[in-house]
Amino acid sequence: MIESNRKNWILDIIMLPIGLITFFPFYLIIVNTLKTPAQTATQPMSLPTSFNLDNYIRVFNEVPLLRSFGNSLTITVVSVLLMVLIGAMAAYPIVFNPGKTNKVIMGYLLAGFLIPFQTTLIPLFELMTQFRLIDKLYGLMFIYMGGSVFVFFLMMGYMRTLPKELPEAATIDGCSVGGIFWRIIFPLLKPITVTAIIYQTMWVWNDFLAPMLFLNSSDNATLVLQVYKAKGEFAVDWPLFMTLTVIVLVPIFIFFILMQKQIVKGIVGGAVKG
Repeated sequence: MIESNRKNWILDIIMLPIGLITFFPFYLIIVNTLKTPAQTATQPMSLPTSFNLDNYIRVFNEVPLLRSFGNSLTITVVSVLLMVLIGAMAAYPIVFNPGKTNKVIMGYLLAGFLIPFQTTLIPLFELMTQFRLIDKLYGLMFIYMGGSVFVFFLMMGYMRTLPKELPEAATIDGCSVGGIFWRIIFPLLKPITVTAIIYQTMWVWNDFLAPMLFLNSSDNATLVLQVYKAKGEFAVDWPLFMTLTVIVLVPIFIFFILMQKQIVKGIVGGAVKG
């Protein structure tokens, strides 16, 4: 018992400075959004001398935040929903109906998963242009559907822990293939489904590269793109930049705090079943 407490004490000493180093950039951003531009320029690391919300008022007056928030929310919700559904449905036949054809398909998906997104940008942009999907929210959702491969591998690993007798018994009882998946298999995937939703939501919401390349108009801009617009050609509007950064981070931070227990349940659930 004493040895265990000593190890925990040593671990706390090690983790405390690491935690402070990790938190410092967030501290720097948050405190500077509550200062005047002059204070930000002369005393960037000090606490604000007064509680100043002028930067937030300015952002809400100058930036179409509600529209950009709606764009980000729509893209994120629809894209993540499609990724989860496609990934789960693709994993089901691979796990419960193994065969040569399915193994070839799995290898093909694995090859696609290993190819970096950046290497496909030029042909992907040409394809999006041909189908007139540039500067369309649903066009960006189509891009994000490529994340279904990641969800597919998560689902496949979890499905392999489920008893193979489940679909066999349901088939004997006269249940269709669709009924087996939606009524029996998919409800059992709740832990890994929640985990996949959390990871993909954080990716889509914070993504900058795809919106920058495939969304051109200000009406379709996401919140992340609004942060980028605070950067001028020769200078950066730091108060505006940092205030927008905080606004973008707040929703995903709240989402992560509320859902972090589900991440642990998904990981632990998969480990116990495995």
